[in-house]
Amino acid sequence: KKTVAYHEVGHALIGSLMPGAGKVEKISIVPRGFGALGYTLQLPEEDRFLVTEDEIRGRIATLLGGRSAEELIFGKVSTGASDDIQKATDLAERFVTLYGMSAKLGPIAFEKSQQQFLEGLTNPRRAVSPEVALEIDREVKRLIDSAHAMAAIILTQNHSLLEETAQMLLTKEVLEGQELRSQLMQVKTPDEIEQWLKQGII
Repeated sequence: KKTVAYHEVGHALIGSLMPGAGKVEKISIVPRGFGALGYTLQLPEEDRFLVTEDEIRGRIATLLGGRSAEELIFGKVSTGASDDIQKATDLAERFVTLYGMSAKLGPIAFEKSQQQFLEGLTNPRRAVSPEVALEIDREVKRLIDSAHAMAAIILTQNHSLLEETAQMLLTKEVLEGQELRSQLMQVKTPDEIEQWLKQGII
């Protein structure tokens, strides 16, 4: 339960700083359904059809926030982060191969859209040379690594707030409303965050 509390607070603290993600409404460590030991609820500000590259970077950092909190507090990670890692990796892949947002590879779609893929095509990725495939993998890794590093910077700079909020969550099991908002309003924003959101560079 302690691991889950820090994990969920890690998501919430980082999510509260990221653009376009919607407000963090609730954190819970009451198990729900199969495999979900806790959750962080973020409600979008409105229906979104367009997402910008800084928002995608922010989402990846938020997804990695749980794992980063576990690393910071316990010095090791649990399997609880596996779903987050899967989602973060999928998002990073799409950033590079489908949305053409990688500065290095440019506006080329290396992945076919889901619609074409469903029409019987066996491979979601276009035929690319081994060199380009390697560069795609490098770009995806670079994106994940920089988001992971940003998550760690945010949580390190907000270490005492992470501790305090996780202890509140352990006592109450659910944090929401004004109580949660007053915690999230205290999150300190690192100097590096603006450049990282724009360019992915720390």
